[in-house]
Amino acid sequence: MVKLRLKRCGRKQRAVYRIVAIDVRSRREGRDLRKVGFYDPIKNQTYLNVPAILYFLEKGAQPTETVYDILKRAEVFDLIKMNEIKKKR
Repeated sequence: MVKLRLKRCGRKQRAVYRIVAIDVRSRREGRDLRKVGFYDPIKNQTYLNVPAILYFLEKGAQPTETVYDILKRAEVFDLIKMNEIKKKR
């Protein structure tokens, strides 16, 4: 199973996180399948590769709670709903 979760980067006391698609059995710093975003909690900056995130979510990837909140703030789930409506037409 694949999850979208945070991978810690940066230096001591200055954490920066990558949002990655990673196998559930891998550890936090383990090898990821693909980097799909970036999150800096200190500057409150977020960069998301939305097409890649949508791809993994459609394939069944589960975001962790923190990543879910980040994606919700970026309104990614609204894009998923819009895509589903377009497909039905």
